Amino acid sequence: MYKIKTYNKISKSGLANFDDKYTVGDEVENADGAIVRSAALHDTEFPATLQAIARAGAGTNNIPIERCSEQGIVVFNTPGANANAVKELVIAGLFIASRRVISGIEWAKTLKGNGDEVAKMVEKGKGAFAGPEIKGKKLGVIGLGAIGVMVANAANSLGMKVYGYDPYLSVKSAWNLNHNAVYISDINEIYAECDYITIHVPLTDSTKNLVNKDTIAKMKDGVRILNFSRAALVNSADIKAALESGKVAAYVTDFPTDDVLDVDGIIAIPHLGASTPESEENCATMAAKELIDYIENGNIVNSVNLPEITMPRSGKNRVCVIHKNIPNMLTKITGIIADDNINIENLLNKSRGDFAYTMLDIDDADTAQLESEIKAIDGVIRVRII
Repeated sequence: MYKIKTYNKISKSGLANFDDKYTVGDEVENADGAIVRSAALHDTEFPATLQAIARAGAGTNNIPIERCSEQGIVVFNTPGANANAVKELVIAGLFIASRRVISGIEWAKTLKGNGDEVAKMVEKGKGAFAGPEIKGKKLGVIGLGAIGVMVANAANSLGMKVYGYDPYLSVKSAWNLNHNAVYISDINEIYAECDYITIHVPLTDSTKNLVNKDTIAKMKDGVRILNFSRAALVNSADIKAALESGKVAAYVTDFPTDDVLDVDGIIAIPHLGASTPESEENCATMAAKELIDYIENGNIVNSVNLPEITMPRSGKNRVCVIHKNIPNMLTKITGIIADDNINIENLLNKSRGDFAYTMLDIDDADTAQLESEIKAIDGVIRVRII
């Protein structure tokens, strides 16, 4: 039996992927795996039994990645599972950044009580809420991952001229990107050319304050900026100054902070990007399947701290070793197996930064002894024999 701890309310359809070999719930102790959404785990002490954490969503800033790596805990996320939900809200953001729908609705509420005069008052006052159409305008998409590509393609279908920037563009994303999109190798071209700019990059030290007074100065006058990734990608003080000067016409964000609330020109959405039942089901399902495949087969797909590595089962036992990415580790591991006169049916080794992962399919063996011998190798973090 395996144990899965849930740290948030997780979609039942996602948890239904765990069969009767699993006990799942928020009261589970000494878990083999965990699923989390937004719960902060930085101060959580993980049991020695914990093999993996799956984040039902893309962002993993609520998980102590470095500590997990040092403890041999694989951290998964679910890229793309909520992409359509976020894409739809971004497209809504494009419209409300242009057509002052939100402020117009709020103004219309103030007309309550004027009876038959309301229609005349609407016609007289509506000019204050006019805004441009998006068709024919230029949209810059910064970050062409799953969400960015879907936004680019949808905007293209709406008649926008799309410019995309991503120095780490994957082959998969490149194939999925509509051929009408213009791929830009210099982000400054996005700033100079685009009427609308939408940001779809992770928050890192290098992307923090990506939009600031210097980058805003390079943008077109009246640019409209959308941020559905993370609050700190946009410098709040600089965006407010740009709105006040008229350099920026509107800023739409799905990550409200105290300093951007109730600011004219800023539309703050309460983090609704992935808040759809379909998205929650998709994320939970993907997270559950990632945990199952790792716990039962040792395969790693969509990890943020260890290499992606999958291998068909071919031997009676599978040896899974998480270790430091240092010289001679593979030689030492295979040497122990050879010394024990065990045949290796298949082997795969990959690394990611300071850490590496080795999978070996072997014949019948004294698994307890083998596990103990491999654990004794300096640099080995965790050994499992499935």
